[in-house]
Amino acid sequence: MAKAAEIKKEQNYFDTAWEARERKRQNLKGAHLAAGGNNKGMAAVGRAANKELEKLGGTDDAVAFGRFDLDGEPMYIGNHVISTDDRDLLVINWQAPAAERFYQATVQDALGLSRKRTFLTDRNRVKDFDDVVFADIAARLEELTGAEQWGVDDAVLKDLDADRTGEMRDIVKTIHASQDQLIRKPLDRLLLIQGGPGTGKTALALHRISWLLFNHQDTLAPQDCLVVGPNPTFTRYIKAVLPGLGDGDVSYRDLRNLGPQGSHALAESTTLARMKGELRMARLLRTGLWQRVRFPERARTLEVGTGTGVPVFNRDEVEAELAKQMRQSNYNAGRQGFRAFLTTQAVLRAPRGPQPSSQAIDNAVERVWPSLTPQSSLRDLLGSRDRLLSAAGEEFTAADVNRLQRSPSEKVSDQRWSDSDVALLDELDELINGRGPTFAHIIVDEAQDLSPLQLRSIKRRSRTGSMTVVGDLAQSTGAWARDSWEDLAANLSGDAEVETAELTLGYRVPRQVYEFAAELLPYAAPEVSAPRVVRDGPAEPDLIEVPSDGLAAQAVSAASQHAGSGRFVGLIAPEHLRDEIITEFRNRDISWADVRAGNLDKSINLSTPRESKGLEFDAVVVVDPTGVVQEAERGYRMLYVALTRTTKYLTVVHDGVAMPLPATVESEVPPSRLAVRTVDTPPAEGEDIAATPGVTDVDASSRVRHSPPETATEPSGRRAPDLGSVLVRAAAASVADQIRASVAPAQWAALIDQLRRDLEVSQEDVFDRFD
Repeated sequence: MAKAAEIKKEQNYFDTAWEARERKRQNLKGAHLAAGGNNKGMAAVGRAANKELEKLGGTDDAVAFGRFDLDGEPMYIGNHVISTDDRDLLVINWQAPAAERFYQATVQDALGLSRKRTFLTDRNRVKDFDDVVFADIAARLEELTGAEQWGVDDAVLKDLDADRTGEMRDIVKTIHASQDQLIRKPLDRLLLIQGGPGTGKTALALHRISWLLFNHQDTLAPQDCLVVGPNPTFTRYIKAVLPGLGDGDVSYRDLRNLGPQGSHALAESTTLARMKGELRMARLLRTGLWQRVRFPERARTLEVGTGTGVPVFNRDEVEAELAKQMRQSNYNAGRQGFRAFLTTQAVLRAPRGPQPSSQAIDNAVERVWPSLTPQSSLRDLLGSRDRLLSAAGEEFTAADVNRLQRSPSEKVSDQRWSDSDVALLDELDELINGRGPTFAHIIVDEAQDLSPLQLRSIKRRSRTGSMTVVGDLAQSTGAWARDSWEDLAANLSGDAEVETAELTLGYRVPRQVYEFAAELLPYAAPEVSAPRVVRDGPAEPDLIEVPSDGLAAQAVSAASQHAGSGRFVGLIAPEHLRDEIITEFRNRDISWADVRAGNLDKSINLSTPRESKGLEFDAVVVVDPTGVVQEAERGYRMLYVALTRTTKYLTVVHDGVAMPLPATVESEVPPSRLAVRTVDTPPAEGEDIAATPGVTDVDASSRVRHSPPETATEPSGRRAPDLGSVLVRAAAASVADQIRASVAPAQWAALIDQLRRDLEVSQEDVFDRFD
């Protein structure tokens, strides 16, 4: 009864704030008419009013999602600021400095708050709320669950259980203290964030843009921000977040279209793709481009026009002018300078005769300085062995040239381009046309796979070096799979400070799924720590064994069953099963969406592991895990990506091997690193739940070990550990729990040394056992 009365009281406040917001909306809609004046002035007022309207959100949006009480006064927090006609604040926006306490207050440090309340709403109707009353928490600190001590309250868990759709949602209601600290980092730095599956790194990066835009309004506009994602599907998936926060004018690009020409997904070998991503390709392109500027070998003079009496230039003076103009900032600037030289000199050399036509001058320029586009330049270079050899110098072998050379299309417009060609075309675009638009802040998502040349494409778009770069080394695959962030930071860093951080709480992937997927980590990425899992899922992974010729049919059946329960489904399959699965869809008349084509549907979505990166689904069906491992150079990482796309349900359809671990390669990772950690275990003494930046993790060079070779052995079935190993691990875990609970961390070294003495084991014996 008391809660019902409190909900009614909160609803009255929500109604008051809604009325104030809607009055402002109506005033803004008529602002251009009230301004009067000429059409130009009214239009300017209208544009300004429209920008303010965007900051109000929709008419059906809830006015607030939370509240905190400070010194007995409640403060409501929402996506947008709302005030009365007298400018009294009713709701503060989440980006405001005053809102920090809502996110950063923890059970260990309430920051002066007495209460934190999170609302459950349907439009602007208050349905329920969850309270964190810090005085009560302080009184029962020893009784708190691990999740409560980690700052994972009921509001967070309810939000995580919400169904997914084809668009990413904002997380302003449930931003964790550790995420909030990173969101509010200063603008003037390159912030590099490592985060495992479901740690919220993408949402964090997008909310960081919104926070920066609000707190740097004088120097940062939405048009000054760029978000770079791995592919068009991912970009479409995340594009709804920022408009919902009132920041709709941010630019979005994906790596397949980051340049003057998009990719046609032309297939090429991993070896060739890796070569095209190397920085030496930039030097090859520059040399090959400027070698196109030359005086014709057998010609002695350059004539402007045809016939008698036309202006004539000798080789020496033309080559001298070419050398001068080749010092210009870009190819076209030099070409224009050379054309201006010919035009001026042609007039001087024909004072009484007919002046050369513009076409005659263009023809003369073309003979020594051809007009090129990035597309025509790259087509010509890669299509000619002679041009490649001439430009290669000593940096490329004959074998390299053979790999790079390909048959050119008859027309430039018919040329097909690979994903790795896009960065080459972008490099040529700058060489030919000069630098294009730049941005004050850039978000780079799924950064773990980027080549040095792709990083160079991103860096040239940065005006200040200010970036937020997020990714996961355990999901790094493809030609430029990496085990450390060092080279990426070196390629991106400019004048801005570089700061690294790691997100350690895994929100999306349920415990049952992660326990299954984490078996891959010792072979996929032994240098990466698993995130601490926040929640349980509704079910254990469903492992379905069928004959190999029934994999596609069973996968479609499983996906259809999930979709029939109203779930947003991802069917993730290796390439060799794609056509068979599509045939099954068509034969059964099942509606589905093709992630490869950039589509996401609320029902079933077909994807390969690579295409699924960054996406999330209510239910995931992974078919033929052995095929996933065998198809890719970093197959274990690909399978890890596929298994961790779900928020609730996982189905694995296999032909006898549900978890294809290597039969002979033993992991170098100690058993303590293999256990899936959860928030059921409270933070250890001295472990700050909000202290993720720069402390532990992303400068990982000191702890990086290369993964065991993934192609040296055939996958076997899911391994069953021997009984002795199980007993030893269980005993060790029990002892570790007792030590953690009763001995301060500062005394651990002494305790372990005493254990060694009591067991009558020398230090040398210990080392021998671990060698």
